[in-house]
Amino acid sequence: MGIVKISDLMHENLRVAGSALSRSINAQAEHWMRVGMLTELYPELNHREISQLLIRAELAGGLDISVAAAAPAGKPRTSSAGKH
Repeated sequence: MGIVKISDLMHENLRVAGSALSRSINAQAEHWMRVGMLTELYPELNHREISQLLIRAELAGGLDISVAAAAPAGKPRTSSAGKH
């Protein structure tokens, strides 16, 4: 685990969103990073589809970018080898 430096404004945005959604600041940041990563990998998916993908990934053991990036376009896969 490392340290990521972010602006004060982004930290405040994370605090507000995390509080509203009952997540810690770190959990909110990680959620936004996952959604952003999947949006870049699969720009054809909408937010509902990305949310469903995140749920399927969690049930399969976690989201692994090496597996997700290797999937054919439009057909994201999840890992079954533990959380990442």
